[in-house]
Amino acid sequence: MKVSIIIPTYNEEEVILDCLESLGKQTHKDFEIIVVDDGSKDKTVKYVTNLQKVVPDIKLLFQRHEGPGAARNNGASVVKGNILVFVDADMTFDKDFLKKLTEPIRKDKVKGTFSKEEYVSNWNNTWARCWNINEGWEKKRRHPKNYPDEQPVFRSILKEEFDRVGGFTPGGYTDDWSLGKKLGYMAENAPSAKFYHKNPSSLSEIFKHAKWVGKRRYKLGMIGYIIALIRASLPVSILVGFVKSIFYLQPAFLLFKIVYDFGIFVGVVEYMILGQGAK
Repeated sequence: MKVSIIIPTYNEEEVILDCLESLGKQTHKDFEIIVVDDGSKDKTVKYVTNLQKVVPDIKLLFQRHEGPGAARNNGASVVKGNILVFVDADMTFDKDFLKKLTEPIRKDKVKGTFSKEEYVSNWNNTWARCWNINEGWEKKRRHPKNYPDEQPVFRSILKEEFDRVGGFTPGGYTDDWSLGKKLGYMAENAPSAKFYHKNPSSLSEIFKHAKWVGKRRYKLGMIGYIIALIRASLPVSILVGFVKSIFYLQPAFLLFKIVYDFGIFVGVVEYMILGQGAK
């Protein structure tokens, strides 16, 4: 079964070539790559275009800035494969990643998968480690301990299943959860599908990513938004940041928490007022 890899990009000039180079080393060879640029303003498109001259199998699509959910849907509309794989531009992969990720689908065991073997690629960076502390993730991994074997976020899925429910519902940071809700079932873990994901590694990246994290629909409607704003307020940020910086012996976490929560606060306000769900 042919695999179609869809990569949404938005200002990814620092990471996109590493991602594509890593995919080029996969042991599973029957795949295509569709890069969907979401209105990048840096050199992302230039780098991918230059690579196309050497690797013509890479497709490059364009859209106005609508977010990764819309980009994945656009990519899925032009694929040739039977299995869709969704990855991010700041990921790199073990050589057997595609093989292991899609194997349960190719053997008709499941309809969609994800992988628990997701590692932090820049663990030596202080801010990347602070990100893990904030998320409550396991050391060097991008998930907590005792992570379940089923998840609502799909890393790969049969195209016919994706098409059956109309793909993702674009709408903010949590739009990748929408597919599982529409399907009515969750993705199952694909053992040994190992890959690496970059955490934000500067205060600027932390703010930008946190702002996107804040752009989502909250439970309880307006009450949910107010609670989110209170949790991201400066007094709460300082208190939580101070306590965790001591507990984890990571002094930088206090500054991290202030910047992160300010990004959340701005993201929530933008989403409430403008309805902007993209980064």
